[in-house]
Amino acid sequence: MTGNDSLLGREIQQKRPFRSRAEEAYLNVLRTSAVLGQQVARFLKQADLTSTQYNALRILRGAHPELLPCSEVGHRMVTPVPDVTRLLDRLEAAGLVTRCRDDADRRVVKVGITDDGLARLADLDQPILERLEEMFAPLDDGEKVALIGLLERLREGDG
Repeated sequence: MTGNDSLLGREIQQKRPFRSRAEEAYLNVLRTSAVLGQQVARFLKQADLTSTQYNALRILRGAHPELLPCSEVGHRMVTPVPDVTRLLDRLEAAGLVTRCRDDADRRVVKVGITDDGLARLADLDQPILERLEEMFAPLDDGEKVALIGLLERLREGDG
């Protein structure tokens, strides 16, 4: 398939064939991730959150009531961010997280989600789920399972 007769080729106005199926697959994954990410970002903007802020809040809700070291939040992010401290600063300023020094090691800063953070996520849970279902409606359950498996195989092969 040439670059300009595939959906991706038309979207990015590719005039020449892709050099390989691997290149075309890679660019399709990137393009799809960007399109889906933009849809979720637009949705979250209505709740005054970015996708990375939402991800951090979900991580902290999953650990709640335990507090996590800030570095652990960074390690668990779906999309790594270069400055977790700044991300947490914004969430703390909004009253969605709280931070404190670890009693055992004062060098470690721990973070937890506040009641307001939990409430913000609770308000978003159903609408986000519905939006994701809409986004993936073109795929049946078997195709979703297959897609998950394929993407996981690609990540496992990372090395």
